[in-house]
Amino acid sequence: MSSTVNTHAVNTAPASASDARAIAPGRRVVFALVADADPGTLPRVLEYVAKRGLVPLALHSRLTGDMLDIVLEVGDLPQAETDHIGRCLGQIPMVARVTVTELAAKADPGAELVADLVAAE
Repeated sequence: MSSTVNTHAVNTAPASASDARAIAPGRRVVFALVADADPGTLPRVLEYVAKRGLVPLALHSRLTGDMLDIVLEVGDLPQAETDHIGRCLGQIPMVARVTVTELAAKADPGAELVADLVAAE
């Protein structure tokens, strides 16, 4: 009896310019959401950023009663991609409201958001 092992070659060639994702360097966007306090809410929200190969600049969530307030800051998103993510977030069943705000460029992108969140507590 023989067994066969499938192997897949990994393409290590650099991505072509047409494969590159459009970015808007220095552009910072905040997605503020109010959603049901459900264990699946945060993973679903983060999915829309992660599947674009991005890591949030800042993330804050706070449980208030039976609702979850989420603030997610993402950098370098072009307007079209920002609009698309905002629409997708609004279609998550447990999300009640989404607000999208563009922030002015700063030297330390996370400092302002974290300072505002700490001050609000």
